[in-house]
Amino acid sequence: MTRLALDECDVLVIGAGPAGMAAAAAAAFGGGSVVVIDDNPAPGGQIWRDGPGVALPEAAREARNALAQRANIRVHCGTRVVAAPHARQLLLEDVDRGWLLRWKKLILCTGARELLLPFPGWTLPGVTGAGALQALIKGGMPVKGERIVVAGTGPLLLAATATAIHAGAKVLRVAEQASLRDVLGFAAHLARWPAKARQALMLMHSGYRSGAHVLSAQGQGRLESVTLRRGRDGTEEFACDRLACGFGLVPNTELGRMLGCAVTAQPGGPALHVNASQATSVQDIFAAGECTGIGGSERALLQGAIAGHSAVGRTIPADGMREELASWDAFATQLHRRFSPGEGLRRLAQSDTVFCRCEDVPFGALAACADWTDAKLHTRCGMGACQGRVCGAAGRFVFGWSPGVPRPPLSPARAGTLAGFAPSLPDVPVAQGK
Repeated sequence: MTRLALDECDVLVIGAGPAGMAAAAAAAFGGGSVVVIDDNPAPGGQIWRDGPGVALPEAAREARNALAQRANIRVHCGTRVVAAPHARQLLLEDVDRGWLLRWKKLILCTGARELLLPFPGWTLPGVTGAGALQALIKGGMPVKGERIVVAGTGPLLLAATATAIHAGAKVLRVAEQASLRDVLGFAAHLARWPAKARQALMLMHSGYRSGAHVLSAQGQGRLESVTLRRGRDGTEEFACDRLACGFGLVPNTELGRMLGCAVTAQPGGPALHVNASQATSVQDIFAAGECTGIGGSERALLQGAIAGHSAVGRTIPADGMREELASWDAFATQLHRRFSPGEGLRRLAQSDTVFCRCEDVPFGALAACADWTDAKLHTRCGMGACQGRVCGAAGRFVFGWSPGVPRPPLSPARAGTLAGFAPSLPDVPVAQGK
C-alpha cells in the first residue's frame, strides 16, 4: 500500500468564497505559506460562481487578483476535504490524487447550502433550488424562452430571478412567503445600507408577491405546473417549465463540528461559534462567512479579513474592521427577522411525499420517529449519497431534530485515498477458540 504524500502550510483556508479569499489575502501579510482549498473549479464560492458568459462583479475580480498576486498563496480548486485523520492534518482529494496537509492555523470558510423543504412534486425534473438554478445557468444551461416560477423566502429569490431573466427566461411569478408587513419592514431599514437598497430596486420584479408560497408541483415525468398559496385561502396555478425554490440557507458546519468546534443557535440552523477575532472554541481554528451565520457577502468579506489577520497575529488591522462588521451584523439580523421560513412551510409535505430523496423515504414513515437517530435506524433517512445534508436540514426545520456529530468521510472518496493515509489502529484482541 502506497502512503499518501504529506504537505504542510502555516495557514490553511477551507473555502474560496468571499470569506475564504479575504481570509487568505489577509493571512498572506504574515509572510507564511497560505493554502486555499475549494471544491469548485475556480475561486468565488456560490455567490461569485464563474461560468460561460458570466460577468464577475468588480469585488470578485479584485479578490481573485489579491490571491494571484501573492507568491505565498497556493490555491487548490476542485479539491474536497475527506477527513481529519490526525491532529492538525486534513485528508484531501482532487481528481488526480489524495494527500495529507498539515496546518498550523486553520480558517474555516465553508459557506452555506440551500434549505430545501419537501412538498408534493418537489422531486420532479425541472424543480431545483433557487441558488441551484443560478448555478446551472452560470454553468451554461440554456433557459431561453422557458417559463419559470421562483418561490421561497429572502433576497436570493430576486437574485435568481434576475439571473434567469438575463439568460432569456420568462419569470411568471416570484412567490415570497414573508408577509407584506415584513417585506416593507425590511425595505424601511435599507436606508442604512444604500448599496443594498439600490440593488433591491434593480432586482425588483413585477411578478413579485408577498405572503405566497408553493403548495405543490405537478407533471408526468417532469414539471408541468405549479400551485401556489396566496394569502390565507387563495391559490393560483401556473403552467411552467421550471420551479426554483429557496427557503433560506443553512450554515455548513460539518467540518467544524467534526473538529470539535462549538456551535451556536441561529435562525438558519446551528452555526460555528466565534469570538470577536473570528476564533472558534478550538485553539488555532478560526471561522468566517456563512458558516458562522447567514449575513451576505459584505459581512463575509469583513469576517474573512478579520480571521486572516487574527490568525497571523495582526490585531490592529482586525480591530479596525469591527465597526463596519457591526453594521453588517445588523443587516443580518434584519434578514433573519423578516425572512425566516414561516410555520406554514412545516406542513407542506403529505404522507406520501418523498422526504429523503437518496433513500426514497416518505414523510409518513418519519412521523412516528423520536429523533434523527431513530429515523436513520428505522428508515435509512439521511444515509444516502448526500449524507443527510438535504433531509437533515429539512428534518431540523420540520421536526426539530438535531443530527449528530459528522463522521468521516465528509465527502465521497476513492478507496485508494482512504487506504493511503493508513491511520494507526488500536490492537484488537483475538478471541481464542476452545
